[in-house]
Amino acid sequence: MNTSTPFNPAYEEIIKFIASGVTPQSLVEFQVSETVKERVAELIFREKNETLSTEEKSELDHYMVLEHLLRLAKAHAYEFITEE
Repeated sequence: MNTSTPFNPAYEEIIKFIASGVTPQSLVEFQVSETVKERVAELIFREKNETLSTEEKSELDHYMVLEHLLRLAKAHAYEFITEE
C-alpha cells in the first residue's frame, strides 16, 4: 500500500508521528522538522515583505491551521500529564 502523501511535508510529519503511537508526553515534545520551520519562516517573511502566489498563500494557511491544532492538542496533553 502506497502511503506517501503528495501534500506539504508538515502533514506527512504529523501523520507519521500520530501513526507511530502518541502519548501525552510525546505530543508535548513533538516538533516539526527544521525544514518545515524554515519553510514557514520563509513564507511568513515573504508574506510581510513581498507577495505570495495563491499556492504559497494556501500552503501558509495550512501551516497556520496545523500549528493551531497542535497547540490545542498540546494544551490538552498537558492536562493529562498533570493528572497523572
